[in-house]
Amino acid sequence: MRTLDLTLTPEEYFTPELLKAAVARSTGTSVADISHVEIVRRSLDSRRGVRYRCQAEIYLAGETFTPPDFRSNYRNCHTSHRVVIVGAGPAGLFAALHAIELGLKPIIVERGKAVDERRKDITLMVRNGSVNNDSNWCFGEGGAGTYSDGKLYTRSTKRGDVGDVMRKFVEHGADPKIMIDAHAHIGTDRLSGIISQMRATIVGHGGEIHFNQRVDNLVFDTLTHRVSGVHCTDGTTFEGNAVLLATGHSARDIYELFHRNGWKLEAKPFAIGVRVEHPQRLIDDIQYHGSNHSPLLPPAAYSLTTQVDGHGVFSFCMCPGGIIVPAATANGEQVVNGMSNASRSSAYANSGIAVTVTPDDVPDYARDGELALLRFQQDVERRTAAAAGGGLKAPCQRLTDFCEGKGAGHLNRTNYMGQCTGVELQKVLPAFVSRCLRQGFRDFGRKMHGFYTSNASLLAVESRTSSPVRIPRGDDGQHPQLRGLFPCGEGAGYAGGIVSSAMDGMKMMEKIKEIIGDQ
Repeated sequence: MRTLDLTLTPEEYFTPELLKAAVARSTGTSVADISHVEIVRRSLDSRRGVRYRCQAEIYLAGETFTPPDFRSNYRNCHTSHRVVIVGAGPAGLFAALHAIELGLKPIIVERGKAVDERRKDITLMVRNGSVNNDSNWCFGEGGAGTYSDGKLYTRSTKRGDVGDVMRKFVEHGADPKIMIDAHAHIGTDRLSGIISQMRATIVGHGGEIHFNQRVDNLVFDTLTHRVSGVHCTDGTTFEGNAVLLATGHSARDIYELFHRNGWKLEAKPFAIGVRVEHPQRLIDDIQYHGSNHSPLLPPAAYSLTTQVDGHGVFSFCMCPGGIIVPAATANGEQVVNGMSNASRSSAYANSGIAVTVTPDDVPDYARDGELALLRFQQDVERRTAAAAGGGLKAPCQRLTDFCEGKGAGHLNRTNYMGQCTGVELQKVLPAFVSRCLRQGFRDFGRKMHGFYTSNASLLAVESRTSSPVRIPRGDDGQHPQLRGLFPCGEGAGYAGGIVSSAMDGMKMMEKIKEIIGDQ
């Protein structure tokens, strides 16, 4: 077996005979001498023509390819030391899986429902325009990641082993191709089944998962401030040797709990903006250089960034062939997000386009201290809901009308799971956000000719890009005032997506293992 770098046309990549012929040309061997070609890494490069850039393992006649074994070494933890995990999102689930590998017993406490029941609540939410505060697009088994594109891409490789996260996904039912894709994704339709399998692994090895349990306080010693568990709204308590806090970026009641008790928090810069939607065929034509691109190519994606008046303006959570969903976690708010299924077969492409926000941008909220950006975020979401008329209606405007200061009389058809209302978005969004978005869209139009078009729609507000609050922790992973409490994931401000959250949860579980050891 040898490793080879290849540049392939889509036809060569997807046709086994043509793939072997390309390998034979590159290696100087005959096609008959090649027994197997295993692609171990691939990325799509459309800068000069559309090509797959791949790394492949080449097996010659007489050499045998053995498929990789993705099974983890889980241990029986029925009687092991207990770790309470608050939240069943990516950070919490992967922390629990890693706890079993380390010989610890995870006790997951989740405010929402199991993924199948959660799906029913989301259906009702869209139908009735009313939010279930504990079971919605953000809360419930799998967290916000369950209803997303299932994108598995991160730059945060210093947090841990990205490959370990991918292997655990494959072990529980994901397509093994996520192991080789530079920008892998799973798809919403497949994630729910994968998450159910993760639950089965956790429970089958002695862990516990308790749904419909919203945490409202910590159990701790008032003298030592050592945390030993959590208290829930129904009076139930869960105790253990440590508590991992993995509540996600939308669990505002946890930030309020810390604020009321004087426990340390920090305001953290985040980003806010809109979700832009184009016809997917338009994005394909732009990225693949014309309408005659190969039908073998996947729906095209893009990544854009620019600077306007000292603010970053960037695309976020781009969903080829996706839909836009209402992601508010309380009534009286309006939030949008994007998701797509594994096939990415929708006729529309959408992406968040967000503007960075720091405490200096919102001086009127300085009185709120570490919650300044959270209060700002809440006010924008409430103002957006009111402008659209409530009931999860989304304010909408054509991209060009927004940038040119026109009204919102004519709307394009959208793929939003709800009702859209024509609104002049500059009257809803903060002035500095509108200004940066207008210039940002013009910049993007110069980078991607055809992106700036009246055929694109803007829906507001994209506000849950990351947490506007950080729950601090020391080098040992513990909160500086609350020993035994380990904040992690997006909700604590230490991650920004499925993979980085998963890695952070696993990293913090190792910190817990170091401290409680085998005591």
